[in-house]
Amino acid sequence: MTGSIVFDPLINIWLIGGLAALLCAGIALALWRGLSGWALRGLAGLVILAALVGPAYQQEDRNALSDIVLMVEDDSASQRLADRADTTASTAEALAARIEALDNTELRRITVPDGDDNSGTRLMTALSAAMAEEPRGRIAGAILLSDGRLHDLDRAPDMPAPLHLLHTGRAADWDRKLKVDNAPAFAILDEEIVMTLRVSDDGAAPEGVTTVPVDVSIDGEEPQRFEVPLGRDIDLPLRLPHGGRNVLQFSTPEAEGELTGRNNTTIVQINGVRDRLSVLLVSGEPHAGGRTWRNLLKSDSSVDLVHFTILRPPEKQDGVPVRELSLIAFPTRELFLEKIDDFDLIIFDRYKRRGILPSIYLDNVRQYVEGGGAVLIAAGPDFASADSLYRTPLEEIVPARPTARVIEEGYRPAITDLGQRHPVTAGLESEFGGEWGRWLRQIEVEQSSGDAVMTGARDNPLLVLDRVGEGRVALLTSDHAWLWNRGYEGGGPQLELLRRLAHWMMKEPELEEEALWAEATGQQMRIIRRSLSDEVGDVTVTTPSGEEITVTPEEVSPGRFEALYDGPEIGLYRLASDEHRAVIGLGPAAPVEFEQTIADTQTLVPLIGGTNGGILALEDGLPRLREVREGRPAAGRGWIGLTPRDAYETRSVTQMALLPPWAVLLLVAGLILGGWLREGRR
Repeated sequence: MTGSIVFDPLINIWLIGGLAALLCAGIALALWRGLSGWALRGLAGLVILAALVGPAYQQEDRNALSDIVLMVEDDSASQRLADRADTTASTAEALAARIEALDNTELRRITVPDGDDNSGTRLMTALSAAMAEEPRGRIAGAILLSDGRLHDLDRAPDMPAPLHLLHTGRAADWDRKLKVDNAPAFAILDEEIVMTLRVSDDGAAPEGVTTVPVDVSIDGEEPQRFEVPLGRDIDLPLRLPHGGRNVLQFSTPEAEGELTGRNNTTIVQINGVRDRLSVLLVSGEPHAGGRTWRNLLKSDSSVDLVHFTILRPPEKQDGVPVRELSLIAFPTRELFLEKIDDFDLIIFDRYKRRGILPSIYLDNVRQYVEGGGAVLIAAGPDFASADSLYRTPLEEIVPARPTARVIEEGYRPAITDLGQRHPVTAGLESEFGGEWGRWLRQIEVEQSSGDAVMTGARDNPLLVLDRVGEGRVALLTSDHAWLWNRGYEGGGPQLELLRRLAHWMMKEPELEEEALWAEATGQQMRIIRRSLSDEVGDVTVTTPSGEEITVTPEEVSPGRFEALYDGPEIGLYRLASDEHRAVIGLGPAAPVEFEQTIADTQTLVPLIGGTNGGILALEDGLPRLREVREGRPAAGRGWIGLTPRDAYETRSVTQMALLPPWAVLLLVAGLILGGWLREGRR
């Protein structure tokens, strides 16, 4: 129970001030005129002014509140290096016991894990949130148990009491880290990219080391080792080996005594793209479908097209030499002998033997395919004739033999069961509808190899795809694909089909029919297995630490099997299914928690200094606790201070007027009467 005098003016305080001025003026006038009752009359005026001020004696029933101490425990990844986690845990328990032993003091413990999405340690965010839940007037101090590496200093709260940092670092700590800069997300195949690599030591590193080994591995293959200078940026020129995702791993062996080897490895994922695709289109004669092929290839800005059309009709015989009919000379030797390997795709559109391309040139085309090239044959009636392209050295690579019969009737192209699973034709019916316009002509063939993904008239193979050696061959047994482009009977997915076909032949990774890859989202990967088979085997996932986990993918669409897997670690994962292999990196390429691992005692200096707190190393022992007054230094050698807040809760309030109205009335009346009598007696 406490008591005090309070005032509750009955009128505005400025009016009371005005009345006081009038009272002073009256008293001065009375003195000037020599009135003997001026003192009593002045006292009466003062009593009236005092009554207007409203004095009262107030009693409060108070309940004392305890002081609150906040203890923030850093449990981020950098705090789990060396013995920091054990040091933090033991210190927190010992410190908690000491704080709870203090009179009238409560402890609030806050644990701070790693921030989401590689955002680092959010110490100040956690401290601000904890302070928002407590009355500011009860906070006697805050203690941070951390290595001092935080990433949200801008969220620091306005502290009403001392803030202290007890850091877990040691004077002998040192760490080696590898960092790669300037890594692009995309790079052009066969063009050199230059990245910057740096290996550096932080902290109390051993002296005398000038170079360190660095291993470079692409897609999980056997790494190559290089010696690089320590503490210097070096340019790293590199050419991507293939299109699609290339996973590059750079690592340096963990040295004895360093804090961690987690930042000795960096994974860079770069998508390889082709700058230009070179296509050679040879049209045997002008026809309606020729413009379709040309428009398709010219519409893609990444395609360099070389197009030659044989203008002389096959039935015209006027004795003029073939060489003299060309608008420009057909550079057959240059195209089919000297520069054939420069082309990614060769298309023969209704081409037949005319003596323009000798057999040796066509045999060179066969060798080009076996060595990794691609040939697409769009067959017309010429393919069924005696001058068929099949009756050349290309016979060895063409997946179907013509029967010499041309089917002239309407039919609707259909996708086979195998074609439902093949990436060239998969999903065409669902994306574009199944009621497509008819084609009116097809060459009858007998399939000898490859995969028939589409059928036409009388269930004859319409589109046959095959792999020959390192290359690919496609045979389209009709020259009426252009009818879809013209919208005949509703048309069909002609451009999409031919686009997929061309890109499959040029070995675009997303159109491989037998493939294994994964797509990462944070620490979760979606494992994707594409196959022409009805069933696929399990996928073996090898974690960065070498543990093997078996995952069973399930079919989500024809030919596509998927499974989800949450990776427990950051780093390179290896996938294996049957004979297929793939790699993927999970997590950030350079986790922010491991960019700087040596304990930091400087970042928090301005904030802690502004609260009179201190920064102490736990390797020097657990500090003592002291009580300090507000505004005084709150830290010293081996001790930290807490400021008692003396907070309380008011349970009830009672007031008693010091000048009740009746007392004021009697007192004023008596004083005025006394002043009148004194003046009258005089």
